Amino acid sequence: MRLTLFLTNPQFYERFGHDPLEWYERREAYTRSTAANSMVGMILGIGDRHAQNILIDEKTAELIHIDFGITFEQGKTLKTPETVPFRLTADIVDGFGVAGVAGVFSRSCEDTLAVLRNNAEAILTICEVFVHDPLHQWKVTAFKQRRMEMRGEDLEVQNNNGGGAAEEDRSASNNKIPSLEAERMLTRLRQKLQGQMDEGEPLSVAAQVKRAIQEATDDVNLATIYCGWAPFL
Repeated sequence: MRLTLFLTNPQFYERFGHDPLEWYERREAYTRSTAANSMVGMILGIGDRHAQNILIDEKTAELIHIDFGITFEQGKTLKTPETVPFRLTADIVDGFGVAGVAGVFSRSCEDTLAVLRNNAEAILTICEVFVHDPLHQWKVTAFKQRRMEMRGEDLEVQNNNGGGAAEEDRSASNNKIPSLEAERMLTRLRQKLQGQMDEGEPLSVAAQVKRAIQEATDDVNLATIYCGWAPFL
């Protein structure tokens, strides 16, 4: 069984506090799995990481992500762009304990990113399949934007009336993005695997992790994300 709520530090004590060793192992599992998911999400540009798309295993305390409808930095093309590389809000950080993002989380991020860099060619080869995939949409449709930014009754009524699915089909059929867009995304993926976050010199693994954490926790970045993403948690 899995939870859709994050395990805060007090909740770790409530669930695993009867055994100090188990408590420590679960907190480590939570922190390391969060780091691994964060680095993979940053490289692949996985967006829409609101609270309902991140689950936690009740037994192992490992983080599990679902719903990968927004990938390859498509979140930046939304009407209200996503401005963080991954979700690292206060509710997630609280589960790391007193060290916060320092210590285990940062080291695990560096280890994960190093592995991704060492296997860059394999990752690029796999992702290159999407360049030639006629079913993959390289642009977020208008309906998908509304579905992400509307988390209320209006969207449910629209879906129940059948209008949403029909509109999505029409948007998809009229939204054929040439392979040039796919090539651009693949180039961006290659740059991130080389340590290039934006224009400028490539960064070391440690520097890239530090830069990503700063962007993910920046108050200005979080303040500009649409409210359905719940950056205030």
